[in-house]
Amino acid sequence: MAKKNKTAISPTREQDYPAWYQEVIKASDMAENSPVRGCMVIKPWGYAIWENIMQQMDILFKETGVKNAYFPLFIPLSYLEKEAEHVEGFAKECAVVTHHKLEPDGKGGLKPAGKLAEPLIVRPTSETIIGESMSKWISSYRDLPVLLNQWANVVRWEMRTRMFLRTSEFLWQEGHTAHATEQEAKERTLLMLDVYTKFVEEYMAMPVIRGSKTVSERFPGADDTTCIEAMMQDKRALQAGTSHFLGQNFAKGSGIKFQNEEGKEAYAWTTSWGTSTRMIGGMIMVHSDDDGLVVPPRIAPAHVVLLPIFKKDEDSRVIMESTRGLKDALEEKLFHGQKIRVELDARDIGGARGWDWVKKGVPVRIELGPRDIEQNCVVMARRDEPSSQKLSMNREEFIHQITDILDNIQDNLYNRAINYRNENTVEIDDKKAFYKLYKKAKGFNNGAFVMAHWCGSQDCEETIKKELSVTIRCIPFDSPTEEGKCICCDNASSRRVLFSKAY
Repeated sequence: MAKKNKTAISPTREQDYPAWYQEVIKASDMAENSPVRGCMVIKPWGYAIWENIMQQMDILFKETGVKNAYFPLFIPLSYLEKEAEHVEGFAKECAVVTHHKLEPDGKGGLKPAGKLAEPLIVRPTSETIIGESMSKWISSYRDLPVLLNQWANVVRWEMRTRMFLRTSEFLWQEGHTAHATEQEAKERTLLMLDVYTKFVEEYMAMPVIRGSKTVSERFPGADDTTCIEAMMQDKRALQAGTSHFLGQNFAKGSGIKFQNEEGKEAYAWTTSWGTSTRMIGGMIMVHSDDDGLVVPPRIAPAHVVLLPIFKKDEDSRVIMESTRGLKDALEEKLFHGQKIRVELDARDIGGARGWDWVKKGVPVRIELGPRDIEQNCVVMARRDEPSSQKLSMNREEFIHQITDILDNIQDNLYNRAINYRNENTVEIDDKKAFYKLYKKAKGFNNGAFVMAHWCGSQDCEETIKKELSVTIRCIPFDSPTEEGKCICCDNASSRRVLFSKAY
């Protein structure tokens, strides 16, 4: 009987995927549960990943003309009530502030006092309050377009929480734009989806499928919701970003009017779009393995970690000088416009030191001992390869090649993910086969991405959701027109849609 390899993370993905996910976060020291139910503390390693996401995505936003702003955390209840469909969609998730101070309760504790004249909602999203500001800023077609983004936190009460994927408070960006014409607003909706696609695929190495949501899955109050969907290793889908065409619905609710070029009063056409720390959860589930976190180089907190090896009776000063020299040389190199980020770990804790960095997912690990210095070499290990696989390289050659090595790791992670998705995406036309696939789905194996025909009926959509816990993730933009029969009711269908279990 073959001996099983020992892994740094227990349980493994196949043994218990949800528990594995939590252990990866714990082992990599990214985050922990907070004393506040449903919330998390993002620790420095996890927050550094988010900072890199913010920095790089912010550049892409600004290249399209978007400017950053900030709006209040609290939203008057009356603002939400202006848009009935919107408030209905978020009502169960809203946190409500009803008092403005605390006072002694006479028993050694405190109690709320000073009831507010109007309750305040802790923002679940900011369409309504940003719409209020836009209504004051916009009076003429010359004031348009308005292209805004804010980096903020939002609160949506969640019954079942999971770090990064679904928490009561989470970090995100939300973009909001106003336009003079319907066409311009629709073009902006798709432009921002293109930005998300570029970022998620090129920076996070996560291949995505682009498409529109069904009517029942749209953002509350939107005319159309577009999205990007990624496959996790357990074959579930994760929505990695959304961009909404809001039509004139929010403009009418907030009174965003302007005088057009003909001198007539018109309502603006608006959009909103957002991504969140949920992307980090997706990154974990797409790339990580049974030894811990794997971070794509373009968003990694550190690109390289240097591990000096000290031998008894050797001069540690010489080793540290050589290691610091290597650190300085690497930090002079640029990787996609950023200085190479290098960690130096000289802790004397034995083999646990190397495993700490494996579990943190640093793309490249370098060991440097007396013999390596003598031979002008370094010993390199890549996080996209087995932990035991190491390569001795000439020191100068390594310094010269580091950016190519990081690019190769980035490409390898993306190619591995897209190959996995392609291997687990199927077309199904038979209802029995469709049901059999998802009835068997369990644990690490949640079926597949299935491209199947759908007649457009919400009843069929709900039936499949209720019976199989499978949803239509999107109507892919590249799904060709073809004759077929609905996978649920056998009625005529003109194109396939993407079905999957999802987070």
